[in-house]
Amino acid sequence: MTEKIADFISELEFVADINQFKDCLMNQDNTQNDPAALWFNIDVPKGHGLKMGDKVRIVVERVK
Repeated sequence: MTEKIADFISELEFVADINQFKDCLMNQDNTQNDPAALWFNIDVPKGHGLKMGDKVRIVVERVK
């Protein structure tokens, strides 16, 4: 059973190489201009194939 907390689509601002196992995906959007804007910074395993400018869906759920 899950409870949805957030679900939004955003463009990747950058993809950073962290180490041999993972990369960091991030977009800060315009949080400085719009305090309600949602942004993300998350590590993902290598091999994802994502690049700057790709659109991704961010979903946060509480798992019970």
